[in-house]
Amino acid sequence: MEEQISFQTAHEGKGTLYLVPTPIGNLDDITFRALEILKTADIVAAEDTRNTMKLCAHFEIHTPLVSYHEHNKRASGEKLIAELLSGKTVALVTDAGTPGISDPGADLAASCIGQKIPVVPLPGANAAVTGLIASGLSTDHFLFYGFLPRQKKERTQALQALTGLPYTLVFYESPRRILHTLKDLHEAFGDRKISLSKELTKRFETFFRGKITDVLSSLEEKGEVKGEVCLIVAGAEEAQKQTDDLWWRILDVSAHVDHYVKDKNMTVRDAIKQTAVDRSVPKRDVYRIYHHTDDKSG
Repeated sequence: MEEQISFQTAHEGKGTLYLVPTPIGNLDDITFRALEILKTADIVAAEDTRNTMKLCAHFEIHTPLVSYHEHNKRASGEKLIAELLSGKTVALVTDAGTPGISDPGADLAASCIGQKIPVVPLPGANAAVTGLIASGLSTDHFLFYGFLPRQKKERTQALQALTGLPYTLVFYESPRRILHTLKDLHEAFGDRKISLSKELTKRFETFFRGKITDVLSSLEEKGEVKGEVCLIVAGAEEAQKQTDDLWWRILDVSAHVDHYVKDKNMTVRDAIKQTAVDRSVPKRDVYRIYHHTDDKSG
């Protein structure tokens, strides 16, 4: 057990790791405290020194920069730990937003805690919370997932595990993959309400709010999507409130069809058609899943 009293305890000559949020777009969003830490630290560790150099130039910060990112985090992390153990102060920043969220800053913080080096977080800009509070969806309880797996199989498995959760879901996604991700979300969750934001706090900040199919159609019409994306998805409970007919959400596609065949005396053809309507998916997809999975005919 360890107790860290950040500003009252002598730390045996060790330095402090400060986790310093930087603006996600608008430079005016930086805090006075963040500027003070960046100017007075011995070292600024940056995910991309080129981006951070622009920030430092804008605010006339002359603290030495070192690189710390996913591909050098082991070697660079060891050097930073050595500097901290010698009493140096390190300010850790990410490309934009809060370090430690979907980036290797979390590993450095964990290493420092393991070495009993104080870790002090600063509040500041964060794309997930910024996108969430303007989504129009429930903020009472939410789950931050971050980036989904890139491979189709792993992404599908991850979404299936999230399907029944009652919490609003928060994802990050790249503009190159967002269309595929929306299609996968629709297949896994049905046509839930979402809020998709891009270019947050920047000049072309844009929100798309509506059902998944509506947002997907709008993005496809516009063509190329630019800027990092924050995606907010209604949780299962909120999705259920949006319609009184989501009794089938606990069933897979085959069980959904079988319900109509066995309990409602429908033909397989009609059951497939109704299942497609319920889930807002193409009838051919239901047909393919039902017949291929269960090897049935009708």
